[in-house]
Amino acid sequence: MREREIDIQTADGAMNTFITHPEEGGPHPVVVFLMDAPGKREELHDMARRLGTAGYYVLLPNLYYRRTRSFEMAPERREEMFGHMNSLSNAMVCEDVSALLDHAATDAAAAPGPVGCVGYCMSGPFAFAAAAALPDRIAAAASFHGVRLFSEADDSPHRQAHEIRGELYFGCAETDEWAPKAMIDGLDAYLAGTGVRYRIEWYPDTHHGFVFPQRAGMYHKAAAERHWERLLALFARQLGGG
Repeated sequence: MREREIDIQTADGAMNTFITHPEEGGPHPVVVFLMDAPGKREELHDMARRLGTAGYYVLLPNLYYRRTRSFEMAPERREEMFGHMNSLSNAMVCEDVSALLDHAATDAAAAPGPVGCVGYCMSGPFAFAAAAALPDRIAAAASFHGVRLFSEADDSPHRQAHEIRGELYFGCAETDEWAPKAMIDGLDAYLAGTGVRYRIEWYPDTHHGFVFPQRAGMYHKAAAERHWERLLALFARQLGGG
């Protein structure tokens, strides 16, 4: 495997980004990996590496780069985390995804063609929004325990869902105060009328954050492995590789 940290220039600054991809057999289909609220960290680097070993060119940006180059979550930094999280908008992250794809287009290891995007927790709606903002590029987008997927907000990502041409997947925790069943049911009812290809799947006996191995008390190994199965199958269908 190859990996490196680089800065990708955007209109708002230098977005520090972790990139990983296989050593051989390229170029590889591109996948954008969008972090959860606790920030870009080694736990997520390992998850990006797992995607990379399946045959993908994976970009994992620090979405907080406008405010800080690094953020390490700790109990006493919870309010700071929410400040960083709430500083972001769907439009800002869609611009960031465009910058990531522009960079990938300059790298011989990254294949042209359809792109995948996956977002966790706070980034679930970002992956959803990016699929609508970049319908000619993003062929597969996934959200796992995503928040703010369907709301009354003017920029709720469902409002542009009719633009999406790719396939969507939503993996939802059975018990999730940040993504309650009423929100997901509303999303399901809305998407059913759009003609968009999508799947919503509930993961039994899980809570918010169940995919993260270091999320004490929340990690659910069987559900996390199902998440990998679903994600890799989605990307194999729509991007090739794998």
